[in-house]
Amino acid sequence: MMRIVKRLLQALNKSNGQSEIYNLYSQFIDTGDLCFDVGANIGNRTEIFLELGAKVVSIEPQEACFKVLSRSYGNRLLNRLQGYNGRIFLVNKGLGEEEGYLPLHISETSVISTMSDKWMREGRFSNKYTWPETQLVSITTLDKLILKYGLPKFCKIDVEGFEYPVLKGLTKPIPFISFEFTKEFFDDAQKCIDHLLSIGHAEFNFSIAESHKLYYSKWVTQEELYEALSSFDDDLLWGDIYVKFA
Repeated sequence: MMRIVKRLLQALNKSNGQSEIYNLYSQFIDTGDLCFDVGANIGNRTEIFLELGAKVVSIEPQEACFKVLSRSYGNRLLNRLQGYNGRIFLVNKGLGEEEGYLPLHISETSVISTMSDKWMREGRFSNKYTWPETQLVSITTLDKLILKYGLPKFCKIDVEGFEYPVLKGLTKPIPFISFEFTKEFFDDAQKCIDHLLSIGHAEFNFSIAESHKLYYSKWVTQEELYEALSSFDDDLLWGDIYVKFA
């Protein structure tokens, strides 16, 4: 009964304007595919990936957020009732270039907690929010996760300015990757792209803010991506860059 109710609620959500996000991710994810949700927070994207039939490794270092994830997906009986049994794996760690420990700056608004000092001090939220708490979190790498869980079809990265160190921990292509960018730190996005191109041939696309729509109808080169993004006259431009390895 719980599973039926859940399906009905999801169908209602889709009819109320959420179909775009399902349509977006269905371009990268098929039933049975493995996905990594890096910076899962409380699991909004994790749930979408599960509903698309994927197996999901959900990675979140914040203690409070991980407790929410554990309540949602840490119970085998509940997972079985929802059709998620054997398809969801929770990892209470951060990701970086190498294993170890790093400070995580915790904001009252959990979605802007970060391991990037620069992002916290110089980014668009620096004068609007505070990060009053610091947690020392265990760090692993994308390569280590791949060794443990397998190569994902899709990897979503949303880590508030720490994207480059996360991607530096990857030395082999993943078929599809998305990572967040902001205009004020576009140089960091370029570093991410340069690193990804160093490990394989890749093409690109992007979406703006929460549009859940790819800007291009086809995959484009690095140069075409930069040209399109530089054409936006918006100092607060942000969104996600999508990467496809050939």
